[in-house]
Amino acid sequence: MPEENGNNKMQGKGVTRRDFLKLSGLLATAMGFTAVPPLEESGLPAQLNHVAQPAEMMMARALETKQRLPVIWLNFQDCTGCTEAISRSVSPSLTNLVLNTLTIEYHETLSAASGFQVEEAKKQAMEKYAGQYILVVEGSIPLANDGAYCVIGGRTALDILKETAAGAAAIIAVGSCASFGGLPKADPNPTDAKGVWELITDKPVVNIPGCPAIPEATAGTIAHFAIFGALPELDGLHRPMTFYGQTVHDRCQRRAFYEAGKFALSFDDEGAKQGWCLYKLGCKGPTTHSACATIKWDQGLSFPIQSGHPCLGCTEPNFWDGGGFYQGQSAPLDRPTAAAVGAALGAGAVLGIGTALVNKAKKQTKGKAK
Repeated sequence: MPEENGNNKMQGKGVTRRDFLKLSGLLATAMGFTAVPPLEESGLPAQLNHVAQPAEMMMARALETKQRLPVIWLNFQDCTGCTEAISRSVSPSLTNLVLNTLTIEYHETLSAASGFQVEEAKKQAMEKYAGQYILVVEGSIPLANDGAYCVIGGRTALDILKETAAGAAAIIAVGSCASFGGLPKADPNPTDAKGVWELITDKPVVNIPGCPAIPEATAGTIAHFAIFGALPELDGLHRPMTFYGQTVHDRCQRRAFYEAGKFALSFDDEGAKQGWCLYKLGCKGPTTHSACATIKWDQGLSFPIQSGHPCLGCTEPNFWDGGGFYQGQSAPLDRPTAAAVGAALGAGAVLGIGTALVNKAKKQTKGKAK
């Protein structure tokens, strides 16, 4: 229930007060919180603007005192890949711990109820938490043929989206489909699919693109709002700068080979075996903004380029229509600053440490149970 705060939830998982404060600091660093900005334009509540304090203490106090944030999650034209990415992350992971500070009031896939029962639950949540809940949207919204390509309970996706968005405090479009239209919008776009921000213009909309979206990017953005009551800094495409402020190329482990002019020319040549740059095999890393190279997937295990596959550019608009995935591209490349590289590597390390901390708490809890 939303009335249960994050600290109570974590204590139930065996996380001590000391570990709780450590985790708060790790979360603050991972999500780019270095200090409380004493500026009105920061978007923070007034009570947080007048006194500067360590970010980890501010986060700890917020997690201890704030009620759990209600979330309504809608699915439209999608493959449910973004839900899969979160639900199949290793548990308890940093992502799951953050999401445990929330309460998902409605989700077609995860809700135990179905049919009229779950629809009634959504209606009650919208009324009870009007102006307070976060609306998460997964999947694009079709407009062709009066929205006939996605109808839920006799209502079109557009109708449901507008109704639910009206009472939301903010909207988070998860995945490339909800953000920019994704695969359904690919040429010739027979369903006239649209991204959320093309249709909802009177509410703040955050895009978390990716096919699927990185779970930590989704959870971190929701947690930012849960803690601060405000959205994080966004780029021109409404993507959080913390996760989309640099290109994959900027932080890629194969970048040194690019600088040295060493490129794999086929997937089985000597260059590929030596881990050389995949740019000439169509890698879109230089023009793709994402934290894949630092956060990676499955607790920081790997990401496509590390596994030997070129980046497809899935966090960028219209990536399906950007030419062949394995064709070389021409892109202006700027060297990242030392500070940018250091910050990116630090964020990746922090997320790994945070996961280890939570796993440690789980082991301690199991030991006590025995």
